[in-house]
Amino acid sequence: MTLALALGALAVGVASFAVLSGSTPFGPTSAAQTAALVLVNAAFVLLLTASLAGRLVRVLAERRRGSAGSRLHVRLVMLLGGVAVVPALLVAVFASVFFQLGIQAWFGDKVRDTLEASLVASRAYLDENRNTIRADALAMAADLNRAAPLLPDNTVGFSRVLTNYTALRGLTEATVFEPVLGRVIAQAGLGSALVVEPPPAWATEVVRQGEVAVLAAEGEEGWVRGLVALDIDPGLMLMIGRPLDPSIIEHMQRTELAFQEYDQLDRNRSGLQITFALIFAIATLLVLLAAVLIGLVMANQIARPISRLINAAERVRGGDLSVRVDEGRADDEVGSLSRAFNRMTNQLAAQRSELLEAYRQLDDRRRFTEGVLGGVSAGVIGLDAEGRINLPNRSASELLGQDLEAAVGQRLGEVVPEFRAILAAAAATPEKPRTEEILVPGPSGRRTLLARIGAEFDAGGLSGYVLTFDDITALLSAQRTAAWADVARRIAHEIKNPLTPIQLSAERLKRRYLKQITEDPDTFRACTDTIVRQVGDIGRMVDEFSAFARMPQPVIRPENPSQLLREALVLQRDAHPSITYELRLPEEDLPPVRCDRRLLNQALTNLLQNAADAISMRPEGEAGGRVVLEAVAGAGVLAIAVEDNGIGLPRDAERDRLTEPYVTHKAKGTGLGLAIVKKIMEDHGGGLTLADGREGGARATLTLPLDGTSERDGLQERGEMLRHGA
Repeated sequence: MTLALALGALAVGVASFAVLSGSTPFGPTSAAQTAALVLVNAAFVLLLTASLAGRLVRVLAERRRGSAGSRLHVRLVMLLGGVAVVPALLVAVFASVFFQLGIQAWFGDKVRDTLEASLVASRAYLDENRNTIRADALAMAADLNRAAPLLPDNTVGFSRVLTNYTALRGLTEATVFEPVLGRVIAQAGLGSALVVEPPPAWATEVVRQGEVAVLAAEGEEGWVRGLVALDIDPGLMLMIGRPLDPSIIEHMQRTELAFQEYDQLDRNRSGLQITFALIFAIATLLVLLAAVLIGLVMANQIARPISRLINAAERVRGGDLSVRVDEGRADDEVGSLSRAFNRMTNQLAAQRSELLEAYRQLDDRRRFTEGVLGGVSAGVIGLDAEGRINLPNRSASELLGQDLEAAVGQRLGEVVPEFRAILAAAAATPEKPRTEEILVPGPSGRRTLLARIGAEFDAGGLSGYVLTFDDITALLSAQRTAAWADVARRIAHEIKNPLTPIQLSAERLKRRYLKQITEDPDTFRACTDTIVRQVGDIGRMVDEFSAFARMPQPVIRPENPSQLLREALVLQRDAHPSITYELRLPEEDLPPVRCDRRLLNQALTNLLQNAADAISMRPEGEAGGRVVLEAVAGAGVLAIAVEDNGIGLPRDAERDRLTEPYVTHKAKGTGLGLAIVKKIMEDHGGGLTLADGREGGARATLTLPLDGTSERDGLQERGEMLRHGA
């Protein structure tokens, strides 16, 4: 549209110049045509100005917004506009100066004098012929007046005289006629008409005054005639004529016309200057606007591909490698640059696809590794060469009771001081793997971790360490329990056999020889009773060993936990009336639990008996004993807690081994009660935890899974229960 408007403006400018200068084949231009032409030019000027202003506003707006390529666009517009405007202004100035000088030269005195001299010369020829024809007319009139007597009687003779005078003076025609009727009396030369047209009134008036009337025709067949009156009745007149030179007449006419046009132009000089100025201004303005507009279009065509390249480069910088630019059809530098840019983006996109694929594979491997590390029960920690934490798995945080993800970048020896020794040993001899048992604190007591650390090497040397560890507390406890169970079987087998003969022998000695001993029979009786009593105690101990060594397999079936707790308290209240027993159950019914009723009752009985023993071991004078039995269900786990206000748990290292066989802090205890309870809970998929009571005593918590869940699933919830004293 811009190019069409510019071309239309150029065409209108040329047409305006042709019309106003009178160079069209349609003749002179009317006022209406001139007004219409001015309106058309004004419309094109307004359209060009509006288009130019709109483009300039867009260019400035893009420049203010800082659009890509806007600076180059402005520079190109200024350059092309200057290239278009400056030459046009220079041409306008020089044309105006030359036009003024030309006008002054055209209408100078020399030109006017020359034209006037030529006009005078051409008019002198005509005046000379007029004077000659006047003289000839007067002379012939005098001669014919003398020959007047011949006319009435001898007309032929008069005509002969007229012919002689006509030839003598070199005339082409001579006619004697009567002016009123136009009747020819005598005729000589080329004329042969019987009647002539009456002369003009002004000529007749001149002749009647006694003068010679001269008639002249200045056409292609120019001639000059003289009309004079004769002194012959009835008022005859003589008309003579001679032809003029056609070339001289034509030259005279051209000179006359040229002088008239020149005089007209001289009188209209100011109008001519205004017309020329108007033509030049309109043409110059249209051409200038068209040139500037075409320059803007060219600037757009030059700057637009560069702007597209800049925008595309910005999108590439932002990560969009799918962007492409229009290469265009022109085989120029911009097209070559566009093709090179597209090839570059294609290569970058292909390389990024390869990198993304490689990253995806690495990410898949990383997720697989993290999945493997997260799925294993052992703790795994990746360390750098300086012992800083890089990649811990979830099990490591759970086993250590710390959020190792939040400690990434910190030294493991500072986060978990128990690992300092093995880290130092690994740093001393990195080529040799290290394996150690490490004791770490936990929410339910100290735990034993089996840790192994190995170094990783790359081309640059030591790159880091991999530390793996697992909680072997239960394993060690199970090993000790299995060892004690084997010992218990052996003890039960080796000791139980001689106990019966010893007891029978002591009783037989008492019955047979008590009556025969006369000296100190009480001592004999006391000794035999002691033997029987101690054999009974040893027998009961052997029975406990046998029970621990041969724990029966639980018969699992759904049971009501509330009923089990109530039954367990019945016998304890009767056996220890001095102790206050309290049962705490939630308002809602506890869910059924799958367990062996007899074994779970045995575990509760052992815990309640331990609580009673702990209360009896308090110093005398303290307030009455109190035992609380409560149960809480949550997160798939049923927690049963027995809390007392007795002497509490020991403070030494043996506290962590109370659930092991033959470890006790009671004077007469065998150390098998808690071991049996723990074994029962393990057979049920649960667990046993010991903690300090809220009133200074001890708190033992049994955990049983609900709905087939395992102890590990409820570990976190159970820990919350223990921390809140649930």
